[in-house]
Amino acid sequence: MGADLVVYYGHWMAGLAGLLRGLCLSVGAALLGACSLMPANGPASYDVKSERAYEPDSLPYAVVRVTPEAEGIIAEYNPRISGTFPDRRKPKELRFGIGDIVGISIFESSSGGLFIPPEASVRPGNFIDIRNQPVNTKGYISIPYAARKILAKGKTPDEVEAEIVDALKDRAVDPQAVVTLVEQRTSLISVLGDVNNPSRFPATPEGEKLLDVLTRAGGPKSQGYDSWVIVERDKKRGLAPFGALIYEPSNNIWIHPHDTIYLYREPQTFVVFGASGTQGLFNFEAWRLSLAEALAKAGGLADLQADPASVFLYRGEPRELAARLGVNCDRFKGPIIPIVYHINLRDPAAYFLTTRFQIRNKDVIYAPNNPTVDAAKAMTFFRLTLATANDPITTALNVYALKFAIGGTPPSVLTSTAPVVTTPR
Repeated sequence: MGADLVVYYGHWMAGLAGLLRGLCLSVGAALLGACSLMPANGPASYDVKSERAYEPDSLPYAVVRVTPEAEGIIAEYNPRISGTFPDRRKPKELRFGIGDIVGISIFESSSGGLFIPPEASVRPGNFIDIRNQPVNTKGYISIPYAARKILAKGKTPDEVEAEIVDALKDRAVDPQAVVTLVEQRTSLISVLGDVNNPSRFPATPEGEKLLDVLTRAGGPKSQGYDSWVIVERDKKRGLAPFGALIYEPSNNIWIHPHDTIYLYREPQTFVVFGASGTQGLFNFEAWRLSLAEALAKAGGLADLQADPASVFLYRGEPRELAARLGVNCDRFKGPIIPIVYHINLRDPAAYFLTTRFQIRNKDVIYAPNNPTVDAAKAMTFFRLTLATANDPITTALNVYALKFAIGGTPPSVLTSTAPVVTTPR
């Protein structure tokens, strides 16, 4: 009976081995594509670099490798006021506008003229003050006995003086005029937003720079590192962080009459996903932040998980910049092109680039897993699958062994995964 049992078990184990071989082949074939089925915190690096649409309606994007040349081009598009208003000249001389209050004094070289009567020898001076008057809605002021209205709008005091003298030269005795701006109502500068004293200020004749005007408004209410400044002039708008006015003097531009300055507070943030020390939303807590500083805030790359050769930064860029970076923009619609910047941190020199590459508000940094991590996950899954299939078989063998042991006839078969072994008689 023992020999029959051994033969029975031998055939049974041979069939089981064939079944396991088939199962192993099936699982091995499935393992080839298992990496894409494993749990992950984001796409694999090769999926990102391929630019292939994951779904038919996925948003198209372009991958740009960060090089010194590319970093220099990108830096040109950092938000700076100096780029919007490149003119470095001081404002022109103030000119009269509608509503300005003008003071006029007219002098004659001797008495007995149009404004100075013969008895003027008993009064001090040889001039007369015209009552202060505003520039009317058509841009003119009035001078008694002048042959015409005097155009003041858009002219300097010297130009208005010449107009008055020319209008009176045939009636007054060698007339001279002095024109002054008594009250300035048109050449104003507006400062609004997150300042201590928002208001409209008259422009000064000598001209002022942006920081000077903000000082007149009491300065920013906060510390300034998360404040932004907008300057609007002639339907153009320049934007820069407040810190750029101090650390990059070219942004401290001359302010012109009729400029509008708006200061607002917006904490800058960026997001980190993937194989980093910490994932989450982070504040800049500074007026600017480099990629190296951003990665350090997130705890760096995870040593046992990350692929340093594939660090990605997601950002929307203007079409003009994307074209300069070599992106084919024909397949994109709209003015903003989705760009994924790729930097290889296995290259020692790349760390210099990370100190120069500037993070922008709402950037997304993604560090994918190393391919070996995904392979290890797949192998773990494979081993778990085999163990799941092997457990009931092992249990069945143990049950048969126990049955024969209780019956007093110990089986001559090992219940391990080793080959079938018979005991010689």
